[in-house]
Amino acid sequence: MSQYEDIVIDQGADQTIQLELTDTSGDKKNLTGYAVAAQIRKNYSSVDSDAVAFSTQIASPATDGIINLTLTNSQTGGMKAGRYVYDVEISSTDSASNTLIERILEGQITVSPSVTRT
Repeated sequence: MSQYEDIVIDQGADQTIQLELTDTSGDKKNLTGYAVAAQIRKNYSSVDSDAVAFSTQIASPATDGIINLTLTNSQTGGMKAGRYVYDVEISSTDSASNTLIERILEGQITVSPSVTRT
């Protein structure tokens, strides 16, 4: 089961969120061979064209269990102030070439409105 976390981001600003993953015994999760995907949508039934995708990166070394999620100021500037939903998934391939997907984080994102325009 994924963790739940509400996040506030500033409209028109660059945003980076760092996740530090651990396994069930509390050790850093080894993310070698994993991929990451994360999206924001206005609601769960929003169409794909309305999704805002985070740029995702597994920090090196992958054995440290750190994932960075990034939004550019252009992405956050294009979002209307208000509430959205998001989630983060990691995926890997097992020995039988099956893709295994695990949702690790989900919640609401509130976009705080910006006053300054450039």
